[in-house]
Amino acid sequence: MSTQTLGAMIASLRKEHGMTQLELAERMGVTDKAVSKWERDVSCPDISLLPKLAETFGVSVDQLMRIKSKSQVGGIRKEAERIIALVLKAVALAMGVAVLVLSILRSLDMYAGFTLLGIGLACVGISLFSSQANGSDS
Repeated sequence: MSTQTLGAMIASLRKEHGMTQLELAERMGVTDKAVSKWERDVSCPDISLLPKLAETFGVSVDQLMRIKSKSQVGGIRKEAERIIALVLKAVALAMGVAVLVLSILRSLDMYAGFTLLGIGLACVGISLFSSQANGSDS
């Protein structure tokens, strides 16, 4: 039950209790179209309706709201890790290009060059370390 969206949870509980969308709507003081939108995840019930909705189904508000699955949370985390790795690689590339261009233009101080290269290498190292820790090849 914890891997469903709120809409799927409402639809499932409504069906378990042998109720139609119209019957649930009448109990909740909304239209059957509102219940339909909830169940299709087009909209969500007003927060003030959650206690009454939970009571109608004989569950706690906590049980009703346990809708986010671990796979959704994991997916968000994986996406964030992918973006961070991409940013680290982009920074490393930018530092390398900056050193190359400034060297060609002969306007690069040796210490500034080492600093830029150090930042780039640190970003590459972090990126490689995190990809090995996560078991990915990116």
